[in-house]
Amino acid sequence: MSEQNQIPEVFLKPYDPSEHEKNIYKLWEDSGYFNPDNLPGERTEAFTIVMPPPNANGSLHAGHGLVFTIEDTMMRFERMRGKKALWLPGADHAGFETQVVYEKKLQKEGRSRFQMEPKELYDEIMEFTMSNKSFMENQIRELGASCDWSRSLFTLDERVIKTVYDTFKKLEDDELLYRGARTVNWCPKHQTSLSNLETVHDDRTSKFYYFQYGPFVIGTARPETKFGDKYVVMHPDDERYKEYEHGQEIELEWINGPITATIIKDEAGDPEMGSGVMTITPWHSGIDFEIAKRHNLDYEQIINWRGKLLPIADEFEGMPITEAREKIVQKLDEKGLLVKVDEKYEHSVPCCYKCNREIEPQIREQWFVNTKPLAEKALAAVENKDVTFVTERDERVFKHWMENIEDWNISRQVVWGISIPAKVCTKCGHGQVDLEDTITACEKCDGAMEPDPDTFDTWFSSGQWPLCTTGFPDSDDFTNYYPTSVMETGKDIIFFWVARMIMLGLYRTGEVPFKKVYLHGMVRDKKGLKMSKSKGNVTAPSEVQERFGTDALRMGLLVNNAPGSDMNLDPDKINAYKKFANKIWNITRFVLDNTTDYTPGAEHTAEDTAFEKEHLFPAIAEITEHMDKDRFDLAAEKVYHFVWDHFASIVIEESKPLLAGSAEERASRQRLLHDYLVTSLKLLHPFMPFVTETIWQELPEEMKDQDILMVASWPKVE
Repeated sequence: MSEQNQIPEVFLKPYDPSEHEKNIYKLWEDSGYFNPDNLPGERTEAFTIVMPPPNANGSLHAGHGLVFTIEDTMMRFERMRGKKALWLPGADHAGFETQVVYEKKLQKEGRSRFQMEPKELYDEIMEFTMSNKSFMENQIRELGASCDWSRSLFTLDERVIKTVYDTFKKLEDDELLYRGARTVNWCPKHQTSLSNLETVHDDRTSKFYYFQYGPFVIGTARPETKFGDKYVVMHPDDERYKEYEHGQEIELEWINGPITATIIKDEAGDPEMGSGVMTITPWHSGIDFEIAKRHNLDYEQIINWRGKLLPIADEFEGMPITEAREKIVQKLDEKGLLVKVDEKYEHSVPCCYKCNREIEPQIREQWFVNTKPLAEKALAAVENKDVTFVTERDERVFKHWMENIEDWNISRQVVWGISIPAKVCTKCGHGQVDLEDTITACEKCDGAMEPDPDTFDTWFSSGQWPLCTTGFPDSDDFTNYYPTSVMETGKDIIFFWVARMIMLGLYRTGEVPFKKVYLHGMVRDKKGLKMSKSKGNVTAPSEVQERFGTDALRMGLLVNNAPGSDMNLDPDKINAYKKFANKIWNITRFVLDNTTDYTPGAEHTAEDTAFEKEHLFPAIAEITEHMDKDRFDLAAEKVYHFVWDHFASIVIEESKPLLAGSAEERASRQRLLHDYLVTSLKLLHPFMPFVTETIWQELPEEMKDQDILMVASWPKVE
């Protein structure tokens, strides 16, 4: 019999991922096994992951590749272990992030969102987003993600909006929601307040100025804010200023003439910093605002919403602050009030993460959530181990954030997102939740009420993602799959997303939204540098897949990538796993070519029985243990070396003479080769699903316990 008739024809040439991956994914999707309701066998224990919904505004990046690789590895492992495995997919409208992307598109077209009606802009972004959403979901499929697409959700779907609105109303009813004037991060370019996540801290070297302020010397890097400064703050125990009393007024010359300043004794004053005295600008500093609140001080806006000085600045009115700064310093110098200048003041400046423009703290009426009561319950849940973190470091970070939590500004001045269902009084500024759109008069002053034009912070809606995806409060999915099993996401959003989900999940249901938190690190380039378009070192998953195949990419993302650690994406490393995929292919060819006459059920020789106990079963146990401990990096590395160094290099080489030996030796060795091949394919499948399933589909039926490897049984130690 010729070689071509002994083995399936597909094995007569090297493995080519591009020839098989699409067909294999279609096989999985058509099987219906992504849906746990269709899985074979009796399955009682659920294993559920809620997919971190990628932004539906563009292509997937390397970080997404890692997310879907880790989560799919988890899902395939638990599915093969007989659990009701459900991976809930979705896509995020991403609020400000998506609107910024679309604004760049408008700019290229010579248009501006400020020249458009809100509904017109919203509709255009919706069309843009839905087009990108479809493209992005196909990229997720190409990564092999075995999620249940029949349960896919978009963060602007009605189910999500209803849940978000109900939570908003409940917060008001429970007196955990208020509308008030507080300091927010304001981007003068994009004209919206931003969350802390949407600000980056840029280390800069600039000038630091010292001025004579009456009898005191004060220091500042921002003289443009000082027009309204009329309060001098010092620590009450600072012996240098014991002659001054709290509330005492002093007369002094300042930028635009004589002013009256008031002494304020407050523990925020730092005797160790400079002269120990500072003036405050409450409208443009969060710290100063808190001091002003404590002492019931008044405050005035100095810089407008577009970063230009207001009339209080006299001749500097209308100037951008960067242009006015040196001119203000020059005027103070001419008055003899400039003491000295530190030319190399190094400090961290908060900037908008999209345009890198310096954030201008501003006081603005916004909706705030009193998060302290929610945070206390979240901390208790972690202390009680209702939710655990894979690494102790992440648990410490979580606790630190929650113990120092501040009230949460959930208002955004963007069109794209979930509109806030509330009315605002045009007379006194009072706000009131209005789900039914029926409120016309203010309950406080009887003034007219108008719809709040703002939208919710994206993190407020995505913070309720586990509730929305499982159909809270009364769906079968919520009953069967909440709390979910694992939340796997990037460590950089532990506070902004993970913490919000725990707080809001406990608040709405009394239970944590997930039992375990697995946080991965950043994907860097091969030199360990952060990927960025400006550096030209961005590697998209699709590029790597096209060159090396999806399985090679997945292995490259997993091996040597411990939980929480940053990892380097090196094409040479991924190329090694492309060769590994072909090695598995060639191993299969050898086994099939040498077992065409095998009779199922052949007895092992004593030697082969001992060999499996010594090598095969310990490998299964070790890999399974690593998987159970969420060390997918170690499991992937172990199965790689087991297949290449043990199966290919030792087992196959030692088999060649035995296959030419007695009938008993040949049959026993054929059975051992079958055992090794089937076991290897199963152990590899969570990591390299495409090549293993492709091979599985070509195996003789007697070698398989299921027609599709994805639902075959995970190997057990006998």
